[in-house]
Amino acid sequence: MSSILLEAPVFNVQAAMEAAQQGIDRLELCANFPEGGETPSAGMLRFLKTELDLPIFVMIRPRGGDFVYSSKELLVMKHDMQLLADLGADGFVFGVLDPQGAVNESACEFLLRAAASKPCTFHRAIDASANLQESLKKIMQLGFQRVLTSGGKNSLSEGLDQVVELLNLAKDQLIVMPGGGLKPSHVPALKATGYLKEIHASCKLPKASSNQFTKPELSFSSTALDYSTIFGIDPAVVEEFKSVL
Repeated sequence: MSSILLEAPVFNVQAAMEAAQQGIDRLELCANFPEGGETPSAGMLRFLKTELDLPIFVMIRPRGGDFVYSSKELLVMKHDMQLLADLGADGFVFGVLDPQGAVNESACEFLLRAAASKPCTFHRAIDASANLQESLKKIMQLGFQRVLTSGGKNSLSEGLDQVVELLNLAKDQLIVMPGGGLKPSHVPALKATGYLKEIHASCKLPKASSNQFTKPELSFSSTALDYSTIFGIDPAVVEEFKSVL
């Protein structure tokens, strides 16, 4: 059995159930896939904790867009963490930047205190930061257990060299978890550093919805959305990742 953990982000009940059935090691539970993930509902977490026996890390992100939050938004994030911890969250996933693109240390310390003893991942806000290396150093100093990154690029295909650099910089002080367009073909180069411990891969598969009626002319968003499909988990992709871990 591989010692490298496979985490998958899930945005709905079907994907969460399929991920557990297909051997995913840990879930990152999120809402709002088009925005890249927001805080999921308490009801979703409560249901999944009664159904599944695997760790669930919960995204704490009160809205889409940038990662510069007001004091009121930080309070919302704190309250969400406290509520979701009571419902069984095994860890939290968040990140805060300041207006200049640096890690907001005071805001992160505030949220880390709210997490108490729960492990925390600094998410891909690092990819939106002004300096990856400096951000990584601050994240390590703050006490996060891991950071999720595509190397400051849109996907691992573009940011692979940068992620390798971050793995070598963090060494064993922090888990650098590659994610964001990760493919099985990226894994050998990441493993070669000797510091790869976890990966983050969606393994998503569009599946036909049970809905049989749509209005093509009706949209609830300015962004084109497909109301005929939902995302599940592709067992073939899961197996492909596990074969290279």
